[in-house]
Amino acid sequence: MAAAKKAVLGPLVGAVDQGTSSTRFLVFNSKTAELLSHHQVEIKQEFPREGWVEQDPKEILQSVYECIEKTCEKLGQLNIDISNIKAIGVSNQRETTVVWDKLTGEPLYNAVVWLDLRTQSTVENLSKRIPGNNNFVKSKTGLPLSTYFSAVKLRWLLDNVRKVQKAVEEDRALFGTIDSWLIWSLTGGANGGVHCTDVTNASRTMLFNIHSLEWDKELCEFFEIPMKVLPNVRSSSEIYGLMKAGALEGVPISGCLGDQSAALVGQMCFQDGQAKNTYGTGCFLLCNTGRKCVFSEHGLLTTVAYKLGRDKPVYYALEGSVAIAGAVIRWLRDNLGIIKSSEEIEKLAKEVGTSYGCYFVPAFSGLYAPYWEPSARGIICGLTQFTNKCHIAFAALEAVCFQTREILDAMNRDCGIPLSHLQVDGGMTNNKILMQLQADILYIPVVKPSMPETTALGAAMAAGAAEGVGVWSLEPEDLSAVTMERFEPQINAEESEIRYSTWKKAVMKSVGWVTTQSSESERETETEREQGRGRERGRH
Repeated sequence: MAAAKKAVLGPLVGAVDQGTSSTRFLVFNSKTAELLSHHQVEIKQEFPREGWVEQDPKEILQSVYECIEKTCEKLGQLNIDISNIKAIGVSNQRETTVVWDKLTGEPLYNAVVWLDLRTQSTVENLSKRIPGNNNFVKSKTGLPLSTYFSAVKLRWLLDNVRKVQKAVEEDRALFGTIDSWLIWSLTGGANGGVHCTDVTNASRTMLFNIHSLEWDKELCEFFEIPMKVLPNVRSSSEIYGLMKAGALEGVPISGCLGDQSAALVGQMCFQDGQAKNTYGTGCFLLCNTGRKCVFSEHGLLTTVAYKLGRDKPVYYALEGSVAIAGAVIRWLRDNLGIIKSSEEIEKLAKEVGTSYGCYFVPAFSGLYAPYWEPSARGIICGLTQFTNKCHIAFAALEAVCFQTREILDAMNRDCGIPLSHLQVDGGMTNNKILMQLQADILYIPVVKPSMPETTALGAAMAAGAAEGVGVWSLEPEDLSAVTMERFEPQINAEESEIRYSTWKKAVMKSVGWVTTQSSESERETETEREQGRGRERGRH
């Protein structure tokens, strides 16, 4: 019986999904897209100072190995032969910046996470050098100058970390986003590891020209980044190298997509005008704009959606990025302690069924799209003596939905064709109250696939379809139909509008919180603070 079961399965594809809050390894059947097994490990985030967010690159790498080994053990228990795994795809948190030593394989500093705000003064200094009439950074990259992207993080490391400066001088330093760090390490590291990235991740660095699909000399000069530290840019679907260790040694790594692009592929949004929203640590709405770059007039980013093969065309997307979505739930759990597990928030919210006039703007890292307002900070307003933790929990869920609404409005204005429904995925979509709220606030149906792991699925599809692997067909007629769950709006449009306009009032109250003076005081050294000379924070 076991032997027969093995025979039936045919080729399998694995996917590493390295996110901001966890790492997963998942294995799919390449013919049916069915998820066979997976393992997940939560990742620590470090906050060394206010506004700083770091992770340990070695812990991230270790978590990938652990997830692969544990998933292979689980497959063994299911009598599934792991030699059927024909390829591995990588999907990753984007913009997070790592610099490591190519001779020792050691990171030269912690990974600076996309949410990190330490580069605010770097951004302010650089923006003074961009001519008002010619924003060449935006026209080449599709991105606004912001703390979010990798170039300013790398600039900060070069300016502030002696080990990084020294390694660059001695030609030992390699830079990469998490995909590059993982692929280099998994394909041998200091012993012949492949230093590469794909077009989707490269398009988030602010050093990559999204029209010519190459690192841009003028941008590198503007940010004063030595081009020799940059990885080679490849398509999102080709063999980069082979696994050099562990249970899957010898298996090709042949797919690479930034997590949001991977979800777009996993949701099968291959047509111009198709869009998906992923609810992870942040919230990211991407709309496929086909082979043309569409520049936003309303605060969205223009980004590379995918390029599924060396000789295949590049597709672009408009993206609305929200910094804090799932992270607000983690904050309620870890910082406030009002829930013990992320799943509990649904119970609290259900108890009250309303935020009772309480509004939560989780601008912990400033506001991203459509505002790009780094001066904002999180606020909870509309509190009364009646407000309790259930109302705050409900307001946190509503905040995720309101932020999505703001982006959807911007997307509709840029594209001219309003979306008739919203395709959703990501861990938070298991929360039925959140999904219903989202449908109510958008006033269009929300459609969720029965298998929410679309980010990993997208990376697996890219890996399995790569030339030289060829176990996954991306032809429309071969893509397996996915069962969907629909959430229809249940409140009247007028009530939806009133709630939304009150939210916008709350957002305005969160803006302009951090002024230059207070950010100066944040930069004071720890010793000054210890000596009690630190200026009192918050006095403007």
